[in-house]
Amino acid sequence: MFIQSFNQLACTIAIVLLFSGISISSTSAQENREQTPNIVMIMADDLGYECLNCYGGTSYETPNLNRLAQGGIRFNHCYSQPLCTPTRVQLMTGQYNVRNYERFGLLPSSQLTFGNLLRSNGYATCIAGKWQLGGSFDGPGRFGFDEYCLWQLNRRPERFPNPGLEINGELADFTNGEYGPDVCCNFACDFIRKNSDKPFLVYYPMILTHCPFCPTPDSADWDPASEGSPTYKGDAKYFGDMVAYMDKLVGRIDQTLDEAGVRENTLVMFIGDNGTDRPVVSMIGDAEVAGDKNKTTDGGTRVPCIASWPGTIPSGQVSDELVDTTDFLPTMLEAAGL
Repeated sequence: MFIQSFNQLACTIAIVLLFSGISISSTSAQENREQTPNIVMIMADDLGYECLNCYGGTSYETPNLNRLAQGGIRFNHCYSQPLCTPTRVQLMTGQYNVRNYERFGLLPSSQLTFGNLLRSNGYATCIAGKWQLGGSFDGPGRFGFDEYCLWQLNRRPERFPNPGLEINGELADFTNGEYGPDVCCNFACDFIRKNSDKPFLVYYPMILTHCPFCPTPDSADWDPASEGSPTYKGDAKYFGDMVAYMDKLVGRIDQTLDEAGVRENTLVMFIGDNGTDRPVVSMIGDAEVAGDKNKTTDGGTRVPCIASWPGTIPSGQVSDELVDTTDFLPTMLEAAGL
């Protein structure tokens, strides 16, 4: 399990506290800030392990995620649920779906999430990206997030070019060629800058790389006046462009942490919410790996998992331990000393 694989991380924290002769509860405010880590949880949408170069993928370029893995630990056997809502409920609550899953598109209001738990212990909290968990405008706040920038809170239309989003309780329609993933990423980066003097949680459930497969601002045929794909799936030929843009946004988050001077005090974790969508077929070397979202197969549930915390997680680590999405909440709390 992930928390077992993080024993080295937990031991490192314990040794630092032991030999410095201090405890988190008895230090000054400044010392608390230096010891309490920020947490950034990034989740790509519909992205299997085979899409990343660091897992042997050869179809797409993912330099920022490769660098994140090289600077931390990569887990070879991380598994999600095969569909987005069950995974999100499981990830945010740390419990298997049999305990709290009611229906698609809903996180039951009775549940506590890592947002609730970290906010109640002094963290500033933010969520940006895709919601799809019900609760109307008050949902993100109810589940522990101070600020949010989300698509599909009320199942509004287009998520990519000229998106309709919900930002801190207000509808926000963009009509000047904006790209939904950029808007959400910029919101998360602004939150990091504003809160760099205190512990923060950024949960970034990305809009990419979910269909409709369509051009990104880096695609040769990007149209800033587009109203979005005319079909639900779009055209799978754009999937590679979307993977590259997803990687670019992960790099933007990492760069913002560095520029804010908090990278070494930040645990960054990255996963996919389920396997790659069909009909996408990617390559690992000469082998084809077909996306199998919605199926309880390796192609539907095996996702990338990377964790990076400079100076705390040794670089270049690879783990074959079994990890699933219930492991992240206890890992966050353990890293935060809670």
